[in-house]
Amino acid sequence: MEGPEIRVLADVGEVCRAAAEEFVRQADGFVRTNGRFTVALSGGSTPRGLYRLLAGEGESALPGRIPWRQIHVFWGDERHVPPDHPDSNYRMAREALLSRVPVPPENIHRIPAENPDAVFAAEQYAQTLHDAFRLTAGQFPRFDLILLGMGPDGHTASLFPGTEALRERERPVVAQWVETFQASRITLTLPVLNNAACVIFLVAGQEKAETLRAVLQGGGQPDRFPAQLIRPARGRLLWILDRAAARLLTSLG
Repeated sequence: MEGPEIRVLADVGEVCRAAAEEFVRQADGFVRTNGRFTVALSGGSTPRGLYRLLAGEGESALPGRIPWRQIHVFWGDERHVPPDHPDSNYRMAREALLSRVPVPPENIHRIPAENPDAVFAAEQYAQTLHDAFRLTAGQFPRFDLILLGMGPDGHTASLFPGTEALRERERPVVAQWVETFQASRITLTLPVLNNAACVIFLVAGQEKAETLRAVLQGGGQPDRFPAQLIRPARGRLLWILDRAAARLLTSLG
């Protein structure tokens, strides 16, 4: 894999607009080539802005450029809550995007996080991936696009520093207890994230600056900064940043 592409834009609004254009181009290209576009969505405030743009908020031309009926929507991770819970990544995406565009209901593949057993919910989602991607034994799904964010601690999806999930190499989805939040999270694992055709990180805000410098320009500390572990083997890695998050980066050309 070549090094990551890094784009630094003025503010979070520009980050969302650039990501929206990437989404449109990729959706169109993959539908033309393969007849469908598979995308794993992220939670968080910056992706919410992206989803609102894709739904037409403030820029009505975008929805008409997207082949919604050929898009299959998944999630990179989920909180262990029901789909109507305020903390649900699914609920955020539904309210900001999916309830406002014509994606067929059967093309929306959410994580069944309402299951009281988080481990079983992860197994159910793994079966969903197996069926949707028509996988054979030992195969991992290859998403066309995975959207990711990064926390101030360097976590991405629900891969947190120092956790066992960082070492998972066989299962596509795992559930783990996250001590910081006193809650379980369900997440795609590194073999899936690094099998994508394209991974886009959206990072905004000055509170991310120190960690972002460590992830992109510091030494390799993947157990401390899990975002360093995202390195698609046969794909593209793009970081779209606002100036506040990128303020400590050097030598960007």
